[in-house]
Amino acid sequence: MNNRVDLTQGNIAVQLTKVSIPIMMTMFIQMAYNLTDMIWIGSIGSGAVAAVGTAGFFTWVSNAMTFMPKVGLEVTVAQATGKNDQNELKVFMANGLMLSLFISILFSIVIFLMAKPFISFFNLGDNVNNYNPTAAGISYLKIISTGLIFSFLNPCFSAIYNGMGNSKLPFYYNSVGLIINAALDPLLIFGIWFFPKMGVNGAAIATVFAQFAVTLLFVFRLKKDFDYVRKLNEFLKLSKYHLLRILKIGTPPALQSVFFASIAMIIARIIVQWGPIPIAAQKVGTQIESLSWMTAGGFSTALSAFVGQNYGAGEIKRIWKGFVTAMYIMGGIGLFVSLLLVIFPGPLFKIFIREADAVAVGIPYLKILGYSQFFMCLEIATGGAFNGLGKSLTPSIIGVSLNIIRIPAALFLSSFMGLNGVWWAISGSSMLKGIALVTWFTYYYKKRYCHLEHNTLEV
Repeated sequence: MNNRVDLTQGNIAVQLTKVSIPIMMTMFIQMAYNLTDMIWIGSIGSGAVAAVGTAGFFTWVSNAMTFMPKVGLEVTVAQATGKNDQNELKVFMANGLMLSLFISILFSIVIFLMAKPFISFFNLGDNVNNYNPTAAGISYLKIISTGLIFSFLNPCFSAIYNGMGNSKLPFYYNSVGLIINAALDPLLIFGIWFFPKMGVNGAAIATVFAQFAVTLLFVFRLKKDFDYVRKLNEFLKLSKYHLLRILKIGTPPALQSVFFASIAMIIARIIVQWGPIPIAAQKVGTQIESLSWMTAGGFSTALSAFVGQNYGAGEIKRIWKGFVTAMYIMGGIGLFVSLLLVIFPGPLFKIFIREADAVAVGIPYLKILGYSQFFMCLEIATGGAFNGLGKSLTPSIIGVSLNIIRIPAALFLSSFMGLNGVWWAISGSSMLKGIALVTWFTYYYKKRYCHLEHNTLEV
C-alpha cells in the first residue's frame, strides 16, 4: 500500500494534525466554492442570495447522501489499511464507488424534475429588491443537479485516500477545482470578456465544471495507484457483504445529515414569516459559521481514520489517547471561533452583504451561534471517533433527536423573542449535542474497551 500513512505508531498529536490539516483545507475548499459564489452573488443583491440559499437546502440533502458511501469508505478503508489487507481494500473501494454512482444518478433525476415545487416550497415571491428569487432558484437548482454525479464521487475518492492516511492528495486535487471555480465565477456571473452574463446560473455552471475537473484528476490517479482499477470488469464487482458493511456504517450519518437538512428547511419556513431577508442572512451566517464546523469536520475525518487504523491493528489503548488529544485541540479551536463570532459579527457579515436590513438580522445570528461553537466542535470530532469504531449509529441518534427539538424550541422561543428565538433554538441544541456525545463516548469506551490489554480486541 504505497499510499498508506501508518497511524498506529508515532506521536498522536503530530499524526492527527498532519492528517487533519489537509482534510480541513480540503473541506475549506469545498466551503470556498460556496463562499466564492456567495461573494459574487451577494453583489447582485439579497434576492439572489436568497435564491441560492433556498436551492442550497436541496443540494444539502443530496450532499448528505454522499455520507453513505463516503463514511463507509473512510472507515472500511482505514480498518483494511490497519490490517494491511489489500484485497479487502480493493473490494470496499469498488463497492463504495458503485454505490456513490447509483445514488448520484437517482438524486440528479429527482432534483432536476422537482426543482420548481422544491423552490416554491419556501414562498419567496417574485420580487426582492427588484429580483425574482424563485425563478433564479429553480434554474440554479436544475443546473447544479446535472453535476451531482461529480459532487458525489469526489468525496468518495477523497475518503479512500483519507482512510489510508494520505489526506494531502485530495487537498491538492480539490484545490485545482477551487481555482477553476474562482476563475469562472466572475466571468460567467457578470459576463466578463466574451462570456455571456448569466447571473446565478453562471455560478452553478462554474461549480459543475470545477467538480468535473476534480473527478477527472481522481480517476487518472486511481488508475495509476491501483492496477486493478484499470480492469473495470473485474474491479466493479458487487459484493453483498462488503456493500452491506459500507451501508451499515454510512447510512446512520447519511440519514442524520438528511434529517438535519430537512429540519433546517422547516426552520427556514418558520424564519420566512419575517420575510426573505432573514433567509439570505442565515445563508451568509452559515457560511461564516462553517469556519468552525469545517475545521471540526476535518478533525473528525482524521480521527475516524486514526481510530479505524488502530482498531484494525488492535491498538485499543491508543484509540483513547487519540480521542483525548483531539478533544483538547478541538476545544481550543471552538473557543477561538466563539470569540470571533461574538466580538466581530458585524465586520464578518459585511464581507458578503452590506444591505442594512440584512446586516441587522445577521449580526445577532452570528453572536448567538457563537456561544455554541465550542460544543459543536467537540460533537463533530467525537462523531469521527465513533465512526472509526464502526459505531456510527450512536452519534446519529443523538444528533437527530436533539435536532428535532429545534422545531418546537424555535416555535416556542420565537413567540416571545422574535427571530432571535429561532437562533437560540439552533444554538442551544448544538450545545446539548456536544455535551451528550462526548459523555456517551467516554462511557462507551470505559465500559467496553478500558479493561483490554494492548493488541486485544473484543468481537
